Amino acid sequence: MKKAIMVAAMIATIIAPAFAAGEYYVVQDIKTKKCTVIDKKPTDSSKAFVNAAGTVYRTRSEAESGMKSVMVCKSDSKAQ
Repeated sequence: MKKAIMVAAMIATIIAPAFAAGEYYVVQDIKTKKCTVIDKKPTDSSKAFVNAAGTVYRTRSEAESGMKSVMVCKSDSKAQ
């Protein structure tokens, strides 16, 4: 019985981070041309992915770093 509980705990430890991982997207507002990081896939036409593939990032900081490397977002930040 103890062995089964330990195995279940080990499996939960391995699987838990996969469920906790978020989904972040870098999008650009169509009207303002401002880039932002959002935690839900855009469903309306007011926001567009800044890259054709619609890259999904696992963390907000990863998405923010990715936003800095996108050309349209670089030009956006210089305009402000």
